[in-house]
Amino acid sequence: MNDYGKIAYDGLWKNNQALVALLGMCPLMAVSNTVVNALGLGLATTATLVASNALISAIREKVSDEIRLPVFVLVIAAIVTVVELTMNAFLHELYLILGIFIPLIVTNCAIIGRAEAFAAKNPVKQSAADGLFMGLGFTAALVLLGALREALGTGTVFAHAELMFGESAKNWAIVLFQDYEGFLLAILPPGAFIGLGFIIAGKNLIDGWLAKRKKAPAAKPVELPAEA
Repeated sequence: MNDYGKIAYDGLWKNNQALVALLGMCPLMAVSNTVVNALGLGLATTATLVASNALISAIREKVSDEIRLPVFVLVIAAIVTVVELTMNAFLHELYLILGIFIPLIVTNCAIIGRAEAFAAKNPVKQSAADGLFMGLGFTAALVLLGALREALGTGTVFAHAELMFGESAKNWAIVLFQDYEGFLLAILPPGAFIGLGFIIAGKNLIDGWLAKRKKAPAAKPVELPAEA
């Protein structure tokens, strides 16, 4: 597996920031009550991760160790401000729904963690790739949890897609259960914890199955009797 393949595997699966590292839990729990909310915050976090990793990697040799963390936080805060203003300008209604959780991306441990663990030690291209795949892995976990909670909570998936994709997306909502009264627990914070627990358990089961398959001895070739 080449460098970029390993970076992609780590970000999307092996070291997924939401399912393995368990970082960024506050926004994960708070906004994952629908797919659209989860996707909006996930993409905002991904954009921040890519830009912050690339910038921090570019300046890493010019910043001394004593002040590197304050500098990293300033870089991340500046990027989050740009992301926040952009969402306010182009996705205003979704921006209002996500509210405080957009500026709180600054405090997401996954972002400062990747800056310190990867971007501060690697070239720009690899650091940007690390930010991209870490962000996509976080977004995938967020969207999966959002789909689970929305389906159980309201009986729909991808409702209010117009908040992100415009008026043409009004009919994108998929109704899973007709005349469904809803399951309130699923869209409340306790439902987020329970849903995330099931998703992590599912990932661990898959990892265990893959590990057993990898360790299983290869079948020995059958020796045919020599012809008389």
